[in-house]
Amino acid sequence: MRDVLVIGGGIIGLLTARELRLSGAEVTLIEMGETGRESSWAGGGIVSPLYPWRTPEPITALSRWSQGVYPALTTQLLDETGIDPEFTINGMLVLDDEDLDQALGWGARHSQPIEILQEPAPHAIEPELGPRPARALHLPGIAQLRPPRLSKAVRRALEKRIDLREREEVCELLVEQGRVRGVRTPKGQVEAQRVVICAGAWTAKLLEQLGTPPDIQPVRGQMLLFHAKPGQINHITLHAGRYAIPRRDGRVLFGSTLEHAGFVKRTTAEDKEALYHDAIDLFPVLRRTPIEDHWSGLRPGSPSGIPYIGAYPGIEGLYFNAGHFRNGLVMGPASARLMVDLMLSREPILDPTPYALNASR
Repeated sequence: MRDVLVIGGGIIGLLTARELRLSGAEVTLIEMGETGRESSWAGGGIVSPLYPWRTPEPITALSRWSQGVYPALTTQLLDETGIDPEFTINGMLVLDDEDLDQALGWGARHSQPIEILQEPAPHAIEPELGPRPARALHLPGIAQLRPPRLSKAVRRALEKRIDLREREEVCELLVEQGRVRGVRTPKGQVEAQRVVICAGAWTAKLLEQLGTPPDIQPVRGQMLLFHAKPGQINHITLHAGRYAIPRRDGRVLFGSTLEHAGFVKRTTAEDKEALYHDAIDLFPVLRRTPIEDHWSGLRPGSPSGIPYIGAYPGIEGLYFNAGHFRNGLVMGPASARLMVDLMLSREPILDPTPYALNASR
C-alpha cells in the first residue's frame, strides 16, 4: 500500500506528487490519459492572472507565492531533466485602462510594479501594435513559460521516483467506515493511506458518489498559434479579454474563448475566425503570418476561480486540489505546497480557509 495516491496528472497533480515525494512519501499517480495533456497542455502559460487587480484575494495569495518560486523551480527542473520550461520575463502590456486606479492600488499593495504608458510609448515598445490607446498599463515583471515543457519536465523528474500509471481511469473511490482506502480502476484496486483528487474539470465527477462534490465545471477555451518570427512581438499583450503571448522562438499564441459546452473538447470554425480577426486587429503583422495550430482545452471552472484545496469533510484521508479555472499554472506551486502542508500538519504557507469545500466563493 502506497502512502499517497494522486488522481490526475495535469500540472496540479504533477506538482502535488512532486511536493509529496520531496517530503519522503511513497506516491502513486494515476492519470486517465497522458500526463499534462489536458488543460495544462492547452493553456497559455502566463505566470499571472489576467487583470490581476480584478481577481479575488485568495487567487492573488497563491499566485504571488508561486511567482516567487518559479525562477528557482524552472532552473532546478532544467538541471534535473534537460527540459527547459522557458521561464521568460517579458512583461505584460494591458491596453484596457478603465480600472486604472484599481490597478495602481493593487500594484502598490502587492509590490507589483505597474507603469502608465502614454501614447506613443506603447508603440515604442510594441511597434507592430494595431490599437493606439491614449494610455496603457505596463507590468514589466510578468513572466511566462511553456506549459507543455513544464509538464514534461516535472514528469521526467518524477518518473523514476513514483509509481506513474497513465491511461488508467479511476472508476470509483473506495471508502469504508468513513475512511478512504484507495480507488478502483479497470485494472483492479489501488490501495493507499491517503488520496488526493487533482483531476481538474473531472474532479466533481469523481466526488459525486460522496454526495457533496465541489462546484467545478468544464469551461472550454480555444487558442490559435501563429508561426511568427522572433522580435515581431515582444510583450504579453492583453486587450478586451484576449491575449497574445510571444514565445522565445517567435511563435505567438493567441486566445482565448470561454465556452460552457460540457465535456465536449473540440474546435469550431466560428471561434477560429473570431480569434483570428481579434488577433490581426491587435497585431496586424499576424495577417501575414501562417496559423500553425488551433486547439481547445477544458478548464476546471469554479466560482470566482478560487480553487478547492484541503481535506474532504467526513472522509478521513481524502483530499482535493482542483478547480483552478484559468490560473492553474500560476497557482500550481503554491497550491501543491499548501496541499502537502495540510496533509502533513505542517505550518501552512497561506491561510487555507478560503479554499475549503464550504468556503464562500
